[in-house]
Amino acid sequence: PVTAGSIVVPYGHVIGNEKWRGSEVAQRLQGKVRLIFEDGLGLVDFHLSNRACILFISEADLVAGNEFKRRLVKFRNASSLRGIVIVEKTQISDQYFLGVQKLVVLELGMVLLPVANQGEASQLIIQLVTDGSVWLQVREQSRDHGSNPFLGKQRAQLADPAVLHTVQHIPGVGKTKALLLLQHFGSIHQLCNASINELEQVVGQTAAQQIYTF
Repeated sequence: PVTAGSIVVPYGHVIGNEKWRGSEVAQRLQGKVRLIFEDGLGLVDFHLSNRACILFISEADLVAGNEFKRRLVKFRNASSLRGIVIVEKTQISDQYFLGVQKLVVLELGMVLLPVANQGEASQLIIQLVTDGSVWLQVREQSRDHGSNPFLGKQRAQLADPAVLHTVQHIPGVGKTKALLLLQHFGSIHQLCNASINELEQVVGQTAAQQIYTF
């Protein structure tokens, strides 16, 4: 298993699992960040820092069955790294997304970021590596292994740029609406359980419908 400190990642670099060499996501990362491939990363797809890493769940992984779930649980149990789960959410894999969301966010307490394709995944990785505030926040969160950043601690939630960034991935939600939603509901957990009427009071009918559907 990969443990904290076993991989040294210089700032601005990404260390990728050898299996991603030649992939679309790797090609799009080239020239944007310094990408180095290594064997033996095990369950991890990309290391963003000494403390934070990416586990990528593809459309094919979701359709193939439960192997990806075993991989995530194994990672959570064996590693003290901060894992960010990127999920390829497409028309084909959409039917599995709610189950993945429940497992990753509520049961494992990990950050979940949906993308439409590998191109979007690469953009997200670049942003996490180059945006200092997000990168530092992920690194800080990783020190508190075992806690679920989406449950409780409302004051901490509002000051958490990584959580704010996650909420902004909901269709129709920009930074302003994301702030309003977190101020009103306190956490992503509460936001996930909000009724459409509760959402309408904060962001209006159109946005509320988009958030509720998502």
